[in-house]
Order: sequence, then structure tokens, then C-alpha cells
Amino acid sequence: MDFQKEKQTVLEYYRELDGASEEAIVAAMEANCSDNLIWHGFYPFDEIAGPIEVANEFWIPLRRALRKMQRRLDVFMAGANSLDGEKSTWVVSMGHLMGLFDAPWLGIQPTNKMAFLRYCAFHRVEDGKIVEEAMFFDIPHLMMQTGLNPFPPQTAAHLVQPGPMTHDGLLFDPQLAQEGRATLDAINAMIADLGTWQLGPPLEEELARTWHDDMIWWGPAGIGATYTIERYAKQHSGPFRAAFRDRSKTGHICRMAEGQFGGFFGWPNFTARLTGDFMGMPPTGEVGEMRVIDIYRRKGNLLAENWVFIDLLHFWRQQGLDFLNQTTGYFTDRG
Repeated sequence: MDFQKEKQTVLEYYRELDGASEEAIVAAMEANCSDNLIWHGFYPFDEIAGPIEVANEFWIPLRRALRKMQRRLDVFMAGANSLDGEKSTWVVSMGHLMGLFDAPWLGIQPTNKMAFLRYCAFHRVEDGKIVEEAMFFDIPHLMMQTGLNPFPPQTAAHLVQPGPMTHDGLLFDPQLAQEGRATLDAINAMIADLGTWQLGPPLEEELARTWHDDMIWWGPAGIGATYTIERYAKQHSGPFRAAFRDRSKTGHICRMAEGQFGGFFGWPNFTARLTGDFMGMPPTGEVGEMRVIDIYRRKGNLLAENWVFIDLLHFWRQQGLDFLNQTTGYFTDRG
């Protein structure tokens, strides 16, 4: 399969949705999505059913806030889901939604300047319609652009994150099947190593089996981006592994690859108990869900770049800390 029909379905969806006036957003959603659409979003949206509900709860308020919004794509790909016997086809895009931040959104006050909302979306396409979508977006990253910082100082760097170093992530044309298989093999090898995180070899030695030494981990706001295996181990992976116990098995919904790019998402990906310091905060002893999207670029037989979306607001809310409300007063103001 070359997935071209499914890609065109999503590109047409973007064309109509992004070009629609506020009054036409519902119609654009209905034209391109199944009536039974299931939409997985970050907190405070969570799971929404139906295109009309998604339009009214997410897209219309966001478009009111980010005027003249542009979708700036860095990765676009499609593939069969390796977790269901390749029965379903998913189209994935990643980049930023950029606009003029001219009205409040989720209690975040406007700057009247350019703002970027990092996002990644997985769309399951059937018979020319989008029937399921995971739309993950970095709300704390947007908050930090306005001068708000909901979290203590992060261990890695806060950046408006670029796309692939190779500038070749927009896979609008068919790709060689063997390239996608090689990327999926690299991702699966990394996941297998990750499953031994408390029993395996020293961390940097483990990482070197599946990552280039000059790998880049583009993490979410609150954790940040980090460069090279050594710094990734010190600035994220090591502290993360030390902070958690009782990690569940991986619960991915989709894992796929095309060309030299691939990724996965879960709802949640896994659960774990916070038993150590994490993100500058003390342990709670509570179990929390990690809703995650990971996008990878492979170079040769190893992984070179990784863009990561984690619903940290959802995780910390399960630990008894509602950073969105504490920082913006969103729910307090709404009563």
C-alpha cells in the first residue's frame, strides 16, 4: 500500500478546516470526519465524541484565540498500524499551529503577538473519512511564550522546536516499504530496551544500542530538549527512570512508520508510580497516566531525533496538582 488516498483525505481535511471561517468549522469537520469520530486530546479536553462536539469544544475556541492561524507542518506520513495486524491505516502530522494570540484560551491571556502551539496528530482513516484522531498539543509550551511558567525550572532547554535536521519529513509521495520496515525495527528495538529500564545495562550503554551519539530529544515544556546521549541520560532519561516505579506494560494504540520516520501513541501509553523527585517536585507515591506521542527520525540503523508530547497537565492533576488552574485560574473563573 502507498497510503496516498488516506494522505489526500487528511490533506483535504486540513485545507477545509484551516481555511474555514468560524461559522464554517463545524461543516468542515462534518464533511471530513465520521459521525462517530473519537477524538483523544490533552487535558482539559480529554476524549470527545463526534465532529460537532470537537469543533465546538476545541477548534472554535482555539481559532478565536489564535487569529489568522497557520498550520506549519514539519512531519507528514502514513502507514499501517503494526499493532493490529496492519488492518488500520493512520496518517500522522506534526508541527505547530501559529497565529496571533489575540484572545484568551484556557485562561491563558493573549499577548497580541505571534504564538506557536506545538502539536502532533494521528488520524485513523476509513472509507475516505477520519474515524479516530489523537490530537496532542503542548499547552505549557504556549503558556511559557506568554511569560507564564506552570512548572519549576526544567532540566533541559525550552525552545520553539524545529522539524527534522534533514528537512525531509513531509512524505507526500509514496516511500519505499523497506525503509519504513527498517524504521519500525529501530523503534521496536528501542522500546524493547526501554522495557528493561531497571534491570538492564548502564543507561548510556543501553541507549547507544539504538540511538546515535548526537541524538536530539525534543521533549515537552516542563522537561525540555536535550542533545547527545550523555546529556539526554543526565537531563531526562536518568532522572525520569529514577523517579518512577511500578511501570505498567506499554499500551500503544498505534505504532507505524513510513520512510525514515515513524511513531506511536497510547491512551495512556503506560502508568507508573511517582516515588522520587520529578520536574523539581517531590514524590507523591501516586500512580499516574502518561499520555504520550513519540515521533522519530532514523539515520542508518539508529534513531537520530525524537519529538515527544506528554500530557504533563493530566499527569500532575492525578498527583493532586492542577497546574492549569493554579497558573491561569481557568476553572476557578468558570465556576
